[in-house]
Amino acid sequence: MKRFIDKLYKGSKKDFFSLVEKNLKNEERQFIVTANPEAFMYGNRTGNFKNLLLSEDTTVIADGIGIVKAAKKVDMPVSERIPGVELAEHLFSLGDKYNKNIYLFGAKPEVLEALCKKLENEYKNLKIAGFCDGYKADKDKTFEEIKALSPDIILVALGIPAQEELIFKHLSGFEKGIFVGVGGSFDVLSGLKKRAPKFFIKCNLEWFYRIITEPKRIKRFYNNNVKFLLKVKK
Repeated sequence: MKRFIDKLYKGSKKDFFSLVEKNLKNEERQFIVTANPEAFMYGNRTGNFKNLLLSEDTTVIADGIGIVKAAKKVDMPVSERIPGVELAEHLFSLGDKYNKNIYLFGAKPEVLEALCKKLENEYKNLKIAGFCDGYKADKDKTFEEIKALSPDIILVALGIPAQEELIFKHLSGFEKGIFVGVGGSFDVLSGLKKRAPKFFIKCNLEWFYRIITEPKRIKRFYNNNVKFLLKVKK
């Protein structure tokens, strides 16, 4: 676990957003992993995901507050959380600012349709290079289609670890692009699902809000977040 924590970006959200802006503007390639305890638990269990997290081709940021607290426990302080949903929103704004294009891959068809409409209405200079819902069987073929389009921003919402593993598998075939696995963020970004109220966000309690609104998450929370913190303490 300590190696994963050591790999984390340690700076502020503002500084990281500036780095992403520079890479997007200069057409650099960057693969960003938005890490929560679940991501590190996968890395601890599987060799492929471990290699992905530790690869020099990935930038790992602390999406979950559990990651920030764990870093402090092992004297590798991380400045703050950088939520994936906020990173995605920032990429929308940057794409609009620099007239870039974006590819959206994942989620349900109705969610993707709503998100595309929102982007078209709110970000006039951001071009949608293409999109595909998460139910297409041959996802490798989809990535080949994405490569041919050469988009500037590629957001993949297939859930962890599938989204990261798919990006990592095809990454070397791209010369440019900001790649991010965004999990269920399309639901929120499309406006079809509300993000936690500001109080929960400010107090780093989004995880608690998700549990009380979706009780089925309790088992998943225990198997990943609680066990992760126990491992770090050990």
